Amino acid sequence: MRPPRRASALDTAEAAFKAATSKPSTDAPAARVHAPPEGKELVSLKLDRAVLEYFQDDGPGWQDRINAALRTAAGLD
Repeated sequence: MRPPRRASALDTAEAAFKAATSKPSTDAPAARVHAPPEGKELVSLKLDRAVLEYFQDDGPGWQDRINAALRTAAGLD
């Protein structure tokens, strides 16, 4: 009986890539993502200084006010 053939580095890398980029099997149950319904995501955003000052002039809560304005502009509210 012959010993099993060892995989080359290329074969190992290709198998790892396929495993990381393949879509999950339709036989397996879908993974559930537990995210809050109105979850927020941290992003970096560049705004004109005048726009930022406009929202900050009313004090704390300026980020929520910018979010509300963006939701209205996007037609989400």
